[in-house]
Amino acid sequence: MRNCILLAAALLALTATAAERDFNFGEYSADQTPSNFLSTVSGRGKPGEWKIVMDEAPSAMPTRNTNAPAMTQHAVVAQLARYPVDEHFPLFVFKDDTYDDFTFTTRFKITGGAVAQMAGIVFRYQDEKNYYVLMASVLDNHFWFFKVVNGVRSEKLIGPQIEISKNQWHEMSVQCEGDHINCSLDGKQVIPMITDSSFSMGKVGFWTKSDSVSYFTDAKVTYTPRETLAQSLVSDTVEKFPKLEAVKIFAVRPGGSGPVVVASENDKDMNRPGGKVESDVINNGRSYFGKDKKAGTVTLTVPLRDRNGDSIAAVAFTMKSFPGETEDTAALKSQTMLKAMQPRVTSLEDLLQ
Repeated sequence: MRNCILLAAALLALTATAAERDFNFGEYSADQTPSNFLSTVSGRGKPGEWKIVMDEAPSAMPTRNTNAPAMTQHAVVAQLARYPVDEHFPLFVFKDDTYDDFTFTTRFKITGGAVAQMAGIVFRYQDEKNYYVLMASVLDNHFWFFKVVNGVRSEKLIGPQIEISKNQWHEMSVQCEGDHINCSLDGKQVIPMITDSSFSMGKVGFWTKSDSVSYFTDAKVTYTPRETLAQSLVSDTVEKFPKLEAVKIFAVRPGGSGPVVVASENDKDMNRPGGKVESDVINNGRSYFGKDKKAGTVTLTVPLRDRNGDSIAAVAFTMKSFPGETEDTAALKSQTMLKAMQPRVTSLEDLLQ
């Protein structure tokens, strides 16, 4: 009985701390490419053409209205390029986050292709030469898991022969917990649990092959939030210096075009874009002093450096000002806080993980 209670408590705690990230393609207009994804390619050829299109898809939300239409218009992301070469794998990778233990689910529909008719998800993605794939094939009638390590695909393709209907929506899902990988199709685990430790964490995204035309929608990741080094630095600084009004770390994520908030004492600030000040701090290692008389605060934005002394991020310390506050006195306080952060930082990659 005691073991059952402990198990129930553990499951409740896991549920309470779980977070969910929905990929809402409805935020983009038709024919746009979602900006928070990286379009790249594995193998031969150039990246695919990933665009938003409108399509009829099953509603993701249950309804009590029996007269409601079973299919509704959805904004879906589609790979539309037709490059009829065998060793050509367009990838569309979510740029903002890296996951270790998670469940990644998406609906998919395969609509065309002469050489191949495939759709899949890529996960624990490191780069174009290192990742896992779960994919479905109409022409081969297969649902397969495989991995790519140093650009070489695993010889063994794991999964059953199963009919994948063309021009119909299906759902695929992968759950990763440590080195255990569970793969499902249309709500059923059709591949026995896989044990593989090649990659312990990475990014997620979509995968196709050759000239496949494939649609994806209702994609989401459920995961246990993992505190990055950047967020740990912020949390520790706020705890050590309780009189701070705010502290934020800005950095340029891999594949990003400009600095965004990668850590903050306020969750609502996350991923908000920086401006010229933050860009100059990162690019040129300058420091900036700002004073808000109405709020009664001062802000010092200073560079955070890697092990080589290069500026890789900008830290903005916002503090209450006092009568006669000068840039020098504010800088002195900010340097005390920065010195507590700096020894823990080795690289931008480590800062964001």
